[in-house]
Amino acid sequence: MAPTMAVPSLLREYDVDPVPLIAEFGLTLAHFDEPERLLPYEGRSRLLVRCAEATRCPHFGLLVGQHSGLSSFGLVGFLVQSAPTFRAGLDLVLRYFQLHNPNAAIGFLEEHGFARFSHTILRPDFAGREHVVDMSAAIMFNALRMLCGQGAQPVEVRLARGRPADTVPYLRFFQAPLVFNASDTGLIVPAAWLDRPVPTADPLLHLMMRVRADELLSQAGDDVVSRLRRQLPSLLAARTASVAAVSQGLGIPVRTLNRRLAERGTSFAALRDEARHAMARQLLRGTAMSVSEIAVHLGYAHATAFTSAFRRWSGQGPSKWRDAKGRAASRRAGRGGRK
Repeated sequence: MAPTMAVPSLLREYDVDPVPLIAEFGLTLAHFDEPERLLPYEGRSRLLVRCAEATRCPHFGLLVGQHSGLSSFGLVGFLVQSAPTFRAGLDLVLRYFQLHNPNAAIGFLEEHGFARFSHTILRPDFAGREHVVDMSAAIMFNALRMLCGQGAQPVEVRLARGRPADTVPYLRFFQAPLVFNASDTGLIVPAAWLDRPVPTADPLLHLMMRVRADELLSQAGDDVVSRLRRQLPSLLAARTASVAAVSQGLGIPVRTLNRRLAERGTSFAALRDEARHAMARQLLRGTAMSVSEIAVHLGYAHATAFTSAFRRWSGQGPSKWRDAKGRAASRRAGRGGRK
């Protein structure tokens, strides 16, 4: 619940009684005092959609994210806050983020003097996804400020959602160039920032958190298929989703990796297809990216190859699938407006 802990107070600011509203989702005010309680993305999204409707604030998710930071990540957040450098903190997030949320992946890419770190939802498409994207981007921005100083400004803020009618709240908060309809949600910063010392570095706390995180990771049964599923979205975004890149990232020889996957009844190609399908649905439904742009993002040489693959996955081409989802969303909105 940590990322959404500000929901009750924000509702009150808009003169909305939070008690009956959150009760619609089987929640009470006490639930928002339990930061370690995990609220699934679909439930989180539906809650934010309902709050946006009740407050008539279309950027409610952004407001919720503005009140959250590294503390939203629980143990992982404390681990990062106590790290010696920004780069060390990012490495830890990549390794341990599943302890905070197994339904998302954190990506990192450093090239041409810049570093990009991103957040990718691993779940298939769901209604109201834009609120979760807004919230995640705001939390990442606050985390950046904590690790690099309050004056730190990203070179670019990317949001994997359509452009909102009113961008002023986004410009006011981020104070940086915004890219909507992006392939992933994240921030781009100068690579030189990666070696900045973290102001809250604490070697003793860091050691204690690292030991505990390793214990939890061991208990979670971190198998190779789960690790690969978490790594593939960021590799697809960086256009480096090859078995060689995965082998290097996991620290497992290619032959050993293929054998372990075969023992689990799957393969690298099958898992990459699974990741491509999930990301394609998210981008088709949540952004205005063209089919050709999505094809390139997912590593296809031609849009026709992507279209054929999507038809194999979904039974129809990407354009028809997007249109059908848009019509369905319009019908749901129409029913909601008649209540």
